[in-house]
Amino acid sequence: MEKLLRAQAGTASRRQLEQCGLDPHDIERLLRRRELVRVLPGVFVDHTGPLTWLQRAWVGTLYYAPAVLAGDSALRGAIAGWRCREHAIWIAIDESRRRDEVPGYRVCRVRGLTDRIQPNASPPRLRLEEAAIDEALRQPTELAAIGLLADVCQSRRTTARRILLTMEARPRVRRRTWLQGVLTDIADGTCSTLEHGYLHRVEQPHGLPRGRRQVAGRARSGGALRDVDYDPLPQVVELDGRLFHDSAGQRDRDLDRDLDAAVDGRSTIRLGWGQVFERPCYTASRVSALLVRAGWTGRGRKCGPSCVF
Repeated sequence: MEKLLRAQAGTASRRQLEQCGLDPHDIERLLRRRELVRVLPGVFVDHTGPLTWLQRAWVGTLYYAPAVLAGDSALRGAIAGWRCREHAIWIAIDESRRRDEVPGYRVCRVRGLTDRIQPNASPPRLRLEEAAIDEALRQPTELAAIGLLADVCQSRRTTARRILLTMEARPRVRRRTWLQGVLTDIADGTCSTLEHGYLHRVEQPHGLPRGRRQVAGRARSGGALRDVDYDPLPQVVELDGRLFHDSAGQRDRDLDRDLDAAVDGRSTIRLGWGQVFERPCYTASRVSALLVRAGWTGRGRKCGPSCVF
């Protein structure tokens, strides 16, 4: 019994204790002595104090067994220092089962669960890539989903390529095309999804002039492509989709490019995921003001009743 408790952060189920050779009256005696404390029906812990997050995770997988950690909880189980976004522990069970939720736990039913788990994890959990996709789809905004995927990749426990392969194996994924674009950008260090978003969320809906894409400029290190050039207006927009691992060399090249544009009499602004996907209307109003200052004689417009342009 002691070995089992050590392996499971001080938790055990009734079935496990009986498999260790304890009879029901032995378990009741340990409960009377407070050497075991019942946390949920059929699940015990070996102390009387508050439970740690790891103990709560173990209790959940034992209570709902066969079950594994899912979503944000699976990410915390896999990535050291991961901060869960909610207090409840997420538990995955097979889609054929139905179990009521108990306080402190959220239950999701998963198709083909046995093919999606990390079998040697302790506590058992979904594979990191599976949990990352699930949790990204659960985020309230696209920017939050992008940030979560970037955080998972930055942990160095997996890669965008591996998450892409996992997603391709799934028969059904909401927003598949968009997610594939984001993950491809993260993997390749490109920003095609960001460029597409700028065109279709910022520029076109708000009546801004159509900028020229990937225009050759000049830089100290050689030719450079400007993401959006509003020539003949002296305004350049650079779309920066990098979410992490921005090396000193990369930043140095960006600064050179901005400096060369300034020498050519052109102003450069840099926009990222937040400006394009989270605040496109406000971004459009600011870009419009810059273009007017640069000599544009047109006028931008609201894209809808709630637009803040």
